[in-house]
Amino acid sequence: MLILVINCGSSSVKYQLVQTDTGEALARGSVERIGMSGAVISVFRHDGYEAKFGAEILDHIMAIEQILSYLVHPKHGVIKDKSEIEAVGHRVVHGGQKFTSSVLIDEEVIANIRQCIELAPLHNPHNIRGINAVLRNLPGLPQVAVFDTAFHSTLPKRAFLYPLPYVLYRRYEIRRYGFHGTSHYFVYNRAIELCGGDKNKTKVITAHLGNGCSITAVDGGKSVDTSMGLTPLEGLVMGTRCGDIDPSIILHVMGREELSLAEATALLNKHSGLWGLSGTSSDMRDLIEESKNGDKRAQMAIDVYCYRLKKYIGAYAAAMGGLDALVFTAGVGENSPLVRAKTCEGLEFFGLEIDKKANKATVGMEGLISKKSSRVKVYTIPTKEELVIAIDTARIVKESRKK
Repeated sequence: MLILVINCGSSSVKYQLVQTDTGEALARGSVERIGMSGAVISVFRHDGYEAKFGAEILDHIMAIEQILSYLVHPKHGVIKDKSEIEAVGHRVVHGGQKFTSSVLIDEEVIANIRQCIELAPLHNPHNIRGINAVLRNLPGLPQVAVFDTAFHSTLPKRAFLYPLPYVLYRRYEIRRYGFHGTSHYFVYNRAIELCGGDKNKTKVITAHLGNGCSITAVDGGKSVDTSMGLTPLEGLVMGTRCGDIDPSIILHVMGREELSLAEATALLNKHSGLWGLSGTSSDMRDLIEESKNGDKRAQMAIDVYCYRLKKYIGAYAAAMGGLDALVFTAGVGENSPLVRAKTCEGLEFFGLEIDKKANKATVGMEGLISKKSSRVKVYTIPTKEELVIAIDTARIVKESRKK
C-alpha cells in the first residue's frame, strides 16, 4: 500500500510517502515555519533529487495542501494523482490509557485524543490539527493514529506507578507512559533479527538518543520499563530537557527566582539538559567539537549525559535479570562513537565489550560494535519510525476492509 505518514508539530509538518510492499520511502520532506514569515518546504525523492521552496503557509491545512501539490508535481513529485495515496498514518504522541495500539481514526478517536491533551499539551493539539488538515484535503481517505506511548502499554504496575497518593493515579491517570515507542519497537525487532535470538527469551535495552532521549528495557518482546514518564521530560539528559532531577529543585528555584508555572515549565523543557549544562549548545556535535578545543563545560555536559545513560543501562539490566543486547539509535546514538564508547566504558564486568575499531567506523549505519568475545551484543541501528507507522497503518486499513 502507498501510505502518507504525517508528523505534525506546532509550526512544522514532517512527511514520508512509503510503499509498504517494499518498505521504500518514495518521498519525504517537511514544511517549516507554519504561520510565520519565510515558511520553507523541503522535498527529497528516493532517486536523490532534493529541493527547497519558500511559501506563505498560514496553517496546517495549507501545509498538507502544499505537501500534496509537490507529491503530484510533474517535476518534483513521485505520483501522478493524490488518489494513489491509499491511507494516511499519523504519529500521535500521547494515547494515555485509552489507546494501547494503533487505531483507525473516527470522530470518537479524535475526541479521545483530544482528552489526552492535558497529558501532552505541547504535542497532541498539533497532532489533531494534522488529522483535521487531512480530512479537509483528502476527504474520505482512511487515517490511522499510531501512538508513541502504545509500545509501553505492557509496563507492569511496579514500573509505571509513581510513589504518590494512589488517588492521583485513579483520578488523573498520573503514571509512567513512556514515549518514542515506534522507534524502540523497530530497533528492538531489528536487533532480534541480527542476533538471531528467541524473542520470548531475549533481553534487550534500546537507547534512543536524539534531541529527545529515552531508554527502554524489552524483555520477551515487551517493554517492561522506560525512562520517559507522564511526559517526555523525565529520564535521561536531553538536548534542552533536564531529565531526572530532585522534584524539590524546581519548587526551590520558583520561589527564589519568582518564576511562574509557564516560566518553570520552559526552564525544565527548553533551557536545561545539554544546553543548560554547557551554556552554548544543545547539539552533541557542537559540544564534542567544543570539548576538543578545551571547553570544560562542554566536556562536563558530555560526561553527565553519558554517566546518566550508563546508570540506566545498569539499572535495566538488573531489573530484567540479565542483558543480551544493547542498541543505540537516533541522531546521537547512530552517529556518535564517542558517546557510545564513554557510555559503555566500565560495563565489561557484565560481559559488554566494545570493539573500538568497529565503533569508530560505524557512523550513521547499522552495525555490530561489540567484540566477538562480548557476551552482550552491542548494535547501532538506524531507526525507521515512519516505516513502522506506515506498516501499522496499512495493516489496520486492510483489517477494516475485511469487516
